Amino acid sequence: MARVALAQITSSTEKTANLRLAKELISDAEGKGAQLIAFPEFLMAFSPGTQSAEDLAEVAEALDGPFTTSIRQASRTAGINTLATIYEKSDVPGRVYDTALWIDASGQLSAVYRKLHLYDALGFKESDKFLAGKALAQPFKSATGTIGMMICYDLRFPELSRLLTLMGAEVLVAPSGWVAGDMKVDHWQTMVRARALENGSYVVAPDQVGNIYIGHSMVVDPFGRVVMDMGERQSLEIVDLDLTKIGEIREKLPLLENRRVDIYGEPGARTKLG
Repeated sequence: MARVALAQITSSTEKTANLRLAKELISDAEGKGAQLIAFPEFLMAFSPGTQSAEDLAEVAEALDGPFTTSIRQASRTAGINTLATIYEKSDVPGRVYDTALWIDASGQLSAVYRKLHLYDALGFKESDKFLAGKALAQPFKSATGTIGMMICYDLRFPELSRLLTLMGAEVLVAPSGWVAGDMKVDHWQTMVRARALENGSYVVAPDQVGNIYIGHSMVVDPFGRVVMDMGERQSLEIVDLDLTKIGEIREKLPLLENRRVDIYGEPGARTKLG
């Protein structure tokens, strides 16, 4: 079993307050025996629609900045893996990356993923403030299985989760800030379940709650069963992943083997990796 803590939080606009909360939750997760704590998208700060791109760029930091450094120190002290997110500085004025970080139990920054699909839909235009990433993050082995990293709107693009699975991912992590609106909870629950079921993978999807976000952080098993749905409460919840289910379900439901690549080709032949 792999014990995972999901942090469903309401990030404030104050970066220092969010960092303080993150460090407290890392300590709490360690006390509950978790091997991983997974935070949602926008952990660093909530960016209201009235915030300018230039002001958001002032909030952003480099990968070796004080926010990430503090999270790394807290992870090392607790001896726990941490999935965190930051606004990462870029070389383009007024634009930042929406970046997910995997920090291992020794405090090392083991993987970095910059969101590929920006949320330019349903009245939003993230490209006004963000730059899109340019590469997938190579899945990597951890105490909670082989991890493939996505962020929020990426869930709507099944190509990405399939590519990560073909590259070896067993657990897909998707830190999110899923915006509320018509059918949005239904969309969220459907997308998270579909990405798990079609790939025979666990999906761990911590989400923001409050502000403009729906909550409903989820863990779904490789057969599409909802292991956890946190509703709209702000809390830290623990779930155990039975990693043996991955092989068992992929053997019983061999979707990856049954693909007709002789007809439609093998995806990812020209995939760009970070």
